[in-house]
Amino acid sequence: QAQLKESGGGLMQTGGSLRLSCAASTGTSGSSAVGWFRQAPGKEREFVAAISWSGEVTHYTDSVKGRFTVYRDNVMDTAYLQMNSLKPEDTAIYYCAATPPVWRGYAATASSAYNYWGQGTQVTVSS
Repeated sequence: QAQLKESGGGLMQTGGSLRLSCAASTGTSGSSAVGWFRQAPGKEREFVAAISWSGEVTHYTDSVKGRFTVYRDNVMDTAYLQMNSLKPEDTAIYYCAATPPVWRGYAATASSAYNYWGQGTQVTVSS
């Protein structure tokens, strides 16, 4: 069974930065796209960012463009979400997810594309 584990969450002041990591265990494909999603209290889970397995294609939701960067290290089987200029509205549980094997340029924004999910890591941004 493939497993993903997020880390790097925490409490940060407005304007600060955090870097989330998503480590994949044996079982996830090296040719999987990775997505980041978040769920704030009382809200539905929403797409944040995605990256193709080649790293060549990325997608971001509008609210994080210019502030967040998704990237990956396929040698280490780890994906990252660098979050800068954090805002209180970024407060949420952040989840990483991976697709089944896909072609190199595929990066999905829909949660239904992802088969494997991590447990989530809490990010809290204070005003």
